[in-house]
Amino acid sequence: MAVAATTCSFSSLASAYTSRYSSISSHRRHLSTSCRFAPKAISRSNKGASSSPKKSPKQFGGGSGEDEKRLTQSSPFKSFGAQSQRKDKKGVSVDLKEQQQVETGNLQDAAFLNAVVKVYCTHTAPDYSLPWQKQRQYTSTGSAFIIGDGKLLTNAHCVEHATQVKVKKRGDDTKYVAKVLARGIECDIALLSVESEEFWKGAEPLNFGRLPRLQDAVTVVGYPLGGDTISVTKGVVSRIEVTSYAHGSSDLLGIQIDAAINPGNSGGPAFNDQGECIGVAFQVFRSEDVENIGYVIPTTVVSHFLDDYERNGKYTGFPCLGVLLQKLENPALRSCLKVQSNEGVLVRRVEPTSDANNVLKEGDVIVSFDGVHVGCEGTVPFRSTERIAFRYLISQKFTGDVVEVGIIRAGAYMKVQVVLDPRVHLVPYHIEGGQPSYLIISGLVFTPLSEPLIEEECEDTIGLKLLTKARYSLARFKGEQIVILSQVLANEVNIGYEDMSNQQVLKFNGTWIKNIHHLAHLIDSCKDKYLVFEFEDNYLAVLEREAAAAASPCILKDYGIPSERSSDLLEPYMDSLGDNRSINQDFGDIPVSNLEIGSDGLLWA
Repeated sequence: MAVAATTCSFSSLASAYTSRYSSISSHRRHLSTSCRFAPKAISRSNKGASSSPKKSPKQFGGGSGEDEKRLTQSSPFKSFGAQSQRKDKKGVSVDLKEQQQVETGNLQDAAFLNAVVKVYCTHTAPDYSLPWQKQRQYTSTGSAFIIGDGKLLTNAHCVEHATQVKVKKRGDDTKYVAKVLARGIECDIALLSVESEEFWKGAEPLNFGRLPRLQDAVTVVGYPLGGDTISVTKGVVSRIEVTSYAHGSSDLLGIQIDAAINPGNSGGPAFNDQGECIGVAFQVFRSEDVENIGYVIPTTVVSHFLDDYERNGKYTGFPCLGVLLQKLENPALRSCLKVQSNEGVLVRRVEPTSDANNVLKEGDVIVSFDGVHVGCEGTVPFRSTERIAFRYLISQKFTGDVVEVGIIRAGAYMKVQVVLDPRVHLVPYHIEGGQPSYLIISGLVFTPLSEPLIEEECEDTIGLKLLTKARYSLARFKGEQIVILSQVLANEVNIGYEDMSNQQVLKFNGTWIKNIHHLAHLIDSCKDKYLVFEFEDNYLAVLEREAAAAASPCILKDYGIPSERSSDLLEPYMDSLGDNRSINQDFGDIPVSNLEIGSDGLLWA
């Protein structure tokens, strides 16, 4: 960090923060989606951008010719290679276990293999640093399968920012154009349709099977890196539990298997011995310390996605309870909270945007959820002899569902009703609509802070203070955003501000800013002589209003920018809070850290 170099003490603080963050979040960074495509990090590195570790999943690349050759030789694929080697501590080369991909004889003519298709996608991602334009397009290949009713399933990351999607059946040379009907970010599932009647001739959909048991045989089918024809890998079910989904930064039920899942397998089905689909291959765990850890989205999650789409005509997401919980393993802690039995989890924090904020309080102990008792470790019964994380029950519900929560408050047992809704992210992991919002005022470029922007800019350039807010803060109301000054397009009217970048703007002419649409509204309605922007640490940027308005068209022309604002900011501003609600200095700065989420003592519901 540039500012960290000024003092030794600040540098030490930054190092400690970065070290803590890296160690805690390393598990999610090692979860990598397995779609074949040229990663954005590669295209950015060609522009000279640094490649620091990021919390969001590292996307794989693919293609053909020289691009494929470069990808197969790049370091992210060393753990996948069938003949990769590594040296032990004594320097001796040790062959890693081969992850062979074979077409077994008895599967060669299996009818269900014909339901698996290859996906060709062209992606055009937004440029979050220059939000008025898009990045250079790139291509990828993945897998999908037919589920009937003229639809196919694949992974959401396989068709992210898609401008064109094509599919090709096994044994066919024709590629058919497909349309993306819905994308489930949290569950990493996408629904496709193909209009061509020729594609559906002779097509038979797959049948979904039950949730498998441990050690059940599993067969993964798809079109991974290393060839163009269909590939089959076999293994067993190693574990079934609530798993981190790398693409959506969410936690849902997942199946861990030891069958090889390689780049290009994403979106392909996993079968049991009866030829039934038990899930969708979607990610692997990459680390030098482990081998053969792949993950499959189970049919329970797939069914939830499909039911959600059928109910609402679109994907609405998985709901959450909106509370931060602590386990109650310690007997003294349970006694202090007047919990008589060995059960329950402590409510540490309630999200202000959730319905639970109206009925639950800090210090409540949740002991049951829709009649199911919650253990002191935050687990509930699962199947006959297993237990699973409490949030599994929540993930089975739909947006708008009302649940009954049993709590102990000050020693008294009671039941409350809570409406479940999707979580409101102060700093979103994905931008809906494809293009980020932006506002340019006399060369000052404002945009909301998002995880893709942090990834693109790299954490070091974002700054420790802003990064801490992104990791620690909760939204106080729906629609709240952290608005930052991304950069300054140099011009005579903004002399002295050229070096400002990635700083949060807090106030405009003394009014606290709620989101970028609110900022645009304040500027449009301003009649004062000066435009006064207040940033962190009382840093000011002042522009003369009339001079700024006169200079803006020239600045846009000099930098080749089509419009001073994104299309969504052209819509009338609606104040969701009301004019009478005050926003004080602490707004949007609740000290709840994402570093705590999923640790041994704490978990998000």
